[in-house]
Amino acid sequence: MTEITVTVNGRRRREVVEPRLLLSDFIRHTLGLTGTHVGCEHGVCGACTVRLDGVSVRSCLLFAVQVDGAELQTVEGLAGGGELTPLQAAFREAHALQCGFCTPGILMAVADLLDRGATPSRAEITELLAGHLCRCTGYEPIVNAIAAAAAERSA
Repeated sequence: MTEITVTVNGRRRREVVEPRLLLSDFIRHTLGLTGTHVGCEHGVCGACTVRLDGVSVRSCLLFAVQVDGAELQTVEGLAGGGELTPLQAAFREAHALQCGFCTPGILMAVADLLDRGATPSRAEITELLAGHLCRCTGYEPIVNAIAAAAAERSA
């Protein structure tokens, strides 16, 4: 067993984990943050995307011990004080989710992109979404929501 210390959504956590524990399982089972979803467990579907030191990563491809000393943000850490971020509000307004399984991973990847100051074109949004599988929406509402959030941010 290995002790790790990680700041999760602004809260410092110290936990003892098995060296082989996946970060996605650490987030969901050890920390109880179930917004991070586990789909393919091969880094293909994007459902497990979180931000590690400000950069979006696939949590199913990392071990929990690899984040020792790092800052981690999950979808639960996006909205402060119960208020939706403009990105989350855009998803709601554009009906950019149906079952919601893919939504947390997409939100985390897009938040990373927008926080870096990007104003992505529809083509760039589509390229970003190529790494996220959604079986419900057909992607058009998701693209519209991201474009609206990006436009609001740059206004």
